[in-house]
Amino acid sequence: MRDVLTTEEITIPEGVTVAIKSRLVTVEGPRGSISKNFRHVNMDIQLIKKNAHKVTLAVWQAGRKHVACLGTIKSLINNMIIGVTKGFLYKMRLVYAHFPINAIIQDGGSAVEIRNFLGEKIVRHVAMAEGVKISESKAQKDELILEGIDIQSVSQSAASIQGVCRVRNKDIRKFLDGIYVSERTTIETE
Repeated sequence: MRDVLTTEEITIPEGVTVAIKSRLVTVEGPRGSISKNFRHVNMDIQLIKKNAHKVTLAVWQAGRKHVACLGTIKSLINNMIIGVTKGFLYKMRLVYAHFPINAIIQDGGSAVEIRNFLGEKIVRHVAMAEGVKISESKAQKDELILEGIDIQSVSQSAASIQGVCRVRNKDIRKFLDGIYVSERTTIETE
């Protein structure tokens, strides 16, 4: 028999405020604010302000897949809290064997232009998602750094850069050129 109620709890740290209105969750912190809409998932999301600030997620008479949504929404809200407190940082390395790849940062870090990939004359443009800033690493040659508070935007921007530099019509075991994510971390490390 199914459980009548399945719940999860998230503790909110100091300096972070969470507002919930009809499954629209807004998290504000020292780095900014993020809003996400969870109206597509049928669950109760409540803010409890007694003693310790907590967010409770509850599902009534749920099947296995519906209970799995609890863990997903919990991790999304946790990532929002980490984003507004520490921020997310992805490092990408430019890998090439013969033709050096040129990555030129444009529009103050909101876009990147990739030239000379596999010696091709075509110029590839990739715009960063909203709230993501790209820069060149000062410590490492041929390294790009993507920073932002929303992990989905940062990872989508990194995937767009990697996807535009895929090798086509050649043996990918031999042609390993491209731009790949080398490290995922937070901007502020403890």
